[in-house]
Amino acid sequence: MDCIGKTIKTLREAAGMSQQELADKLSIQRVAITQIESGSRDVCADEIKGFSEIFQVSSDVLLGLAAMPKVSIEEVKTMPARKEALRISVPQKNLKKFKEVLLYILNKAGGKPNIGETALYKLLYFIDFNYYEKYEDQLIGATYIKNHYGPSPVEFKHIVEKMISDKEVLKLVNKHFGYDQKKYLALKKPDLSILNAREKQTIDDVLALLSDKNAKELSEYSHNDVPWLTAEEGKPISYEAVFYRTSPYSVREDDDL
Repeated sequence: MDCIGKTIKTLREAAGMSQQELADKLSIQRVAITQIESGSRDVCADEIKGFSEIFQVSSDVLLGLAAMPKVSIEEVKTMPARKEALRISVPQKNLKKFKEVLLYILNKAGGKPNIGETALYKLLYFIDFNYYEKYEDQLIGATYIKNHYGPSPVEFKHIVEKMISDKEVLKLVNKHFGYDQKKYLALKKPDLSILNAREKQTIDDVLALLSDKNAKELSEYSHNDVPWLTAEEGKPISYEAVFYRTSPYSVREDDDL
């Protein structure tokens, strides 16, 4: 039970889901999730099936009979994209860029009471996908998974854990309207030298438009974006789908087409 509980907690946190949200999905009490994650309560077969469907993993993973999916993160160097080149369809993992963009967001908007982990997921998504639509190139290039609460960057947890260890950010858990909210505070300024003018402008535009929305509003807003609408539940969201966006989501201007 302890092994199953730890696995469920890891999957829940990776999905950016609170205990209450997970309990609601399973139609059980939140205290039951707390007990399961601590290993003090048995998990019945129906609940194993439910967890498997919610997190899109096999029951063998939950039972410790198969390894959990691994997220591989590596920093890569890329040549400047040429206009006539094929559009990039596989996100490029750029660890340094991810860190500095996150620090930039936290320095500008992290102090707002509505900006918890779930809100950060959506801000990063719109920054990445807006930039790709407008410039046909990656900004961060994270991999975003479609789940019930909107797009979630699979690299986030692993990168932030390293940033916490390196004392670049501080993680806090607060109560926000009665729910646990994970917040991150920047402990250093971002290195703006790695952001060009149009990357910085894209981030600023997204923050100006969306950083005052709460997690629920951001999730609902993301649910009407074509990339999210066309993705399969639990699967990566395709960057290519941005070229089918409609108003008000499209950021391409007439002279970009």
